[in-house]
Amino acid sequence: MKLARVILFTARIDEMRAFYGEVLGLKLLTDEKGWKEFDAGGTRIALHSGPSSPGTKGPKLAFFTKDVAATRAKLMAKGAKFGKVGGAPFFLCNGKDPDGNPIQLSSR
Repeated sequence: MKLARVILFTARIDEMRAFYGEVLGLKLLTDEKGWKEFDAGGTRIALHSGPSSPGTKGPKLAFFTKDVAATRAKLMAKGAKFGKVGGAPFFLCNGKDPDGNPIQLSSR
């Protein structure tokens, strides 16, 4: 697996898009309602509409894998905790690390 993106939840997606795109100069890769994704070199920074809680709710680390279900099964056999696989045309599965930080397996 490789780290695919860091997801930042924000109630101010337009301001955040302007900051990461215009101020920091990152290239906008995906521009969908409620979802903006930027090229940040070796990984991506995604903005997701929703409440943020800086300091109490960290960003979500999303790991790319071609086969979310198989990777989920392999990691759960090692003790990882994940919910169900969902989605289409891409697939994802949310979980938490031992400290409760959100992580995700994603085919996108």
